[in-house]
Amino acid sequence: MKDVANMVVNLMAASARTAPKAGGKDFLEIAVITDLDTLGKIARTMKGYAPKSTNEAFWLRDASNIENSQALLLIGLTKPVTAGYDCGGCGYPSCADFEKNRQLQEREMGYTGPHCIMRMMDIGVALASAAKTASILNIDNRVQQRVGAAARALGYIKSEVVMGIPVSITGKSIYFDRKAAAH
Repeated sequence: MKDVANMVVNLMAASARTAPKAGGKDFLEIAVITDLDTLGKIARTMKGYAPKSTNEAFWLRDASNIENSQALLLIGLTKPVTAGYDCGGCGYPSCADFEKNRQLQEREMGYTGPHCIMRMMDIGVALASAAKTASILNIDNRVQQRVGAAARALGYIKSEVVMGIPVSITGKSIYFDRKAAAH
């Protein structure tokens, strides 16, 4: 099943790459992780973040998912520029105002921000396309935020915002009916 998981995660990467993007501009970084030792390292980093978080149980739950997955797709937004639509979704009246006034912040155990809302939608569409590919193939998967933060911190992907989709092939999905331990 490991070979199947590897094939599926690569098909998911292709789906993410070809997903529609605002203005046809691609600012996505896509990484495939199939090495079980690397998945373990990401999971251990997530466990290390858990006590520093207000959502400790959720970090631990998601780390367990990564430990028990066969592969992981990471999708990130890298060096994005505004879409140029002047939509106001960022809170500024124009893209030029956003670029001029935004104060890029780095968050430990997270990402940079703020970002253009259109670029954030680009990553969302890519994640949905990748998850749909796995779903069409009946391969269990789940979009996760915390895994992206850990993978980014470890340098497996350089993007400003990262989310991941682990995949698992077992008799029952490990990603649903999950319980987070209470504090």
